[in-house]
Amino acid sequence: MAPAKKYPVQLTVDYPDHPLDRVSTLFRIFTLVPIGIVCALLLGGGDKTAAAGFVVLPTVLMILFCRKYPQWWYEWNVNLTRFVFRVAAYAALLGDEYPSTDEEQYVHVRLPYPNVKKQLSRWLPLVKWLLAVPHYIVLLFLSMAALAAVIVAWFAILFTGNMPPALFHFIVGVMRWHLRVLGYAALMLTDQYPPFTLGAK
Repeated sequence: MAPAKKYPVQLTVDYPDHPLDRVSTLFRIFTLVPIGIVCALLLGGGDKTAAAGFVVLPTVLMILFCRKYPQWWYEWNVNLTRFVFRVAAYAALLGDEYPSTDEEQYVHVRLPYPNVKKQLSRWLPLVKWLLAVPHYIVLLFLSMAALAAVIVAWFAILFTGNMPPALFHFIVGVMRWHLRVLGYAALMLTDQYPPFTLGAK
């Protein structure tokens, strides 16, 4: 029996092999502010001079009418996604390294460039947002649980200097689930329906 293929959109985060900085953890909510503002502006928050965030609707139209996914749109979406998830990992106490705007660091995001004519349906992008509704519902509850896990991890790191592995892997799993739904329903990188799992497959 052939092993099951991994979902094309993937996220892995390196578990810290050293004690985490307790001072950085204590003040994380404050150190997060500058890079959080940058992230919010890139996602389209703030005034009208801000960037528009992910290129979604134009991509849907290009796939629908031209069967194309412009390479530079893909590269923008990929680099913005990687940056956003680095910020999210830092906010979730998964590491001490301050989020870089361009370096991969300890957060590894895999978003393959699709062969539109062979791998993507012309009409499916119109309804992917609807097909993903069950995921949105599950992720609402998982995100609340992940927030609780981050709070517990905050206390654990302050007292022990270490992120409990079970909390780490749960938080990464929820982030991975978010990424898969984003890759499917918004970035239009695959037509393969996201699995209902926190795991890496």
